[in-house]
Amino acid sequence: MSFADMSVSPSNPSISSSLSGSSLLVAWQLKDKTVLIVGGGEVASGRIEAVLSADAKVIILAPAKGLHPRTKRFIELYPDRVTYYDRRFSGPAELYKMDMVLTALDDPNSSRQIVELCREQRIPVNAADIPDLCDFYFGAQIRDGPLQIMISTNGSGPRIAALLKSKLSTALGGYEGEAIRRVGDLRERLKERAPGIGGAVSRRRMKWMSQLCNEWDMEDLTQLDDAKIARLLDEGWEQNRVPSLRDLGGKPKLKQGEENPPLASREFNSGGSTVLPATLGFIAGGVSVALLFMYHRR
Repeated sequence: MSFADMSVSPSNPSISSSLSGSSLLVAWQLKDKTVLIVGGGEVASGRIEAVLSADAKVIILAPAKGLHPRTKRFIELYPDRVTYYDRRFSGPAELYKMDMVLTALDDPNSSRQIVELCREQRIPVNAADIPDLCDFYFGAQIRDGPLQIMISTNGSGPRIAALLKSKLSTALGGYEGEAIRRVGDLRERLKERAPGIGGAVSRRRMKWMSQLCNEWDMEDLTQLDDAKIARLLDEGWEQNRVPSLRDLGGKPKLKQGEENPPLASREFNSGGSTVLPATLGFIAGGVSVALLFMYHRR
């Protein structure tokens, strides 16, 4: 179903009848929140990495003899953010002041008991490999700096999610995260120059930023350093226009079908020595002079 099919307006008040069966995909802000992870095996190590990436504080409950090497490494590398207790989950007191609970246990009954305690205290909980007990799922993720792409099968096919992640990863160019970071820097500088929430200024900012992102190639956005951002604001925002990268002194990447730069401006590089190209040029020049000399002697 296309977005247009789902649009609602005075002239099209209908709403799709298939709005069900999905999860609400959100970017959950865990910075400085406390997450309890019960378990220390391989699955737990993945959970630890995920919540540390979100700047959370982590408490781990697991016997030392069952710790996965990656779990041990996280405990060693982040002593200020990871608190480890060499013991099993003991009861409701463990949940005091927890913002989220993740279980990664081989015993489903233990996970179920922890989930029930979390529900009583209204703490969001995820039980690994038991979808029906989860308030939320961990999907396959692609991460490149500020760029995060989540692929969820709603607990139905984790392996399918992993395969889709692999396919999507190969479709990316590897520069998207940096482009987003540079655009974020520009956006912050623009908000400093034209502050305000809502109203005409906010709408103009949004329109100008949207136009910039539409007109510039994403790879070209990675060239937005401090100097170019300053010029972009002076020569673009202040004059109500969107300069090109070339206007700012940058070199846009060649698009498919465009001509290459003039040969004189290109560096000859075949992956080997530069002696051969120079020699060929010298020989070609010599042949030209010889032919010209022979022509004048006729």
